[in-house]
Amino acid sequence: MKVHNVEMIMSAVKPEQYPTEGYPEFALAGRSNVGKSSFINKMIGRKSLARTSSKPGKTQTLNFYKIEEQLFFVDVPGYGYAKVSKTEREAWGKMIERYITAREELRAVLLIVDLRHPPTEDDCMMYDFLAHYNVPTIVVATKADKIPKGKWEKHKKVVRTTLNMEKHHPLLLFSSEKGMGIEEAWREIESRM
Repeated sequence: MKVHNVEMIMSAVKPEQYPTEGYPEFALAGRSNVGKSSFINKMIGRKSLARTSSKPGKTQTLNFYKIEEQLFFVDVPGYGYAKVSKTEREAWGKMIERYITAREELRAVLLIVDLRHPPTEDDCMMYDFLAHYNVPTIVVATKADKIPKGKWEKHKKVVRTTLNMEKHHPLLLFSSEKGMGIEEAWREIESRM
């Protein structure tokens, strides 16, 4: 998809605040600092529409990005960040769970993991949660440029095994630095619209 028109239209914390256009939605989930904002910016060809932050845990709402009047990317708060109070984490958890389990417009969740490291316990919990609710899931392993090409298959196997991935769930390699994986990611997204 060639992206010309994109805007961050709203931040929401409850269903009555969600957009009403009815476009397909694709949520981006992942640990704080795993590169969700960089992924969004690369996918939409913008430098900094989604704010990348040196401080993890910045996203505290569901942020809706309208793309080409056709779909929404929904950036959800990153998980696994320690400097947030337990109460706040629980509130985010409820907000994310309500969105993911009840939103009819949601077509898939892109679970962003770091290819350089085995998925964390939080990544596994998120993947299991999505599998439990039969939410279509696309796993995107970022920072692929930081690993020699000859080791990609080995690292992909670690991701698949650690997450105990279902065979039909795609695992894409991605690099915001090199612009790798953009077309594959758009193909997966467009096939679900």
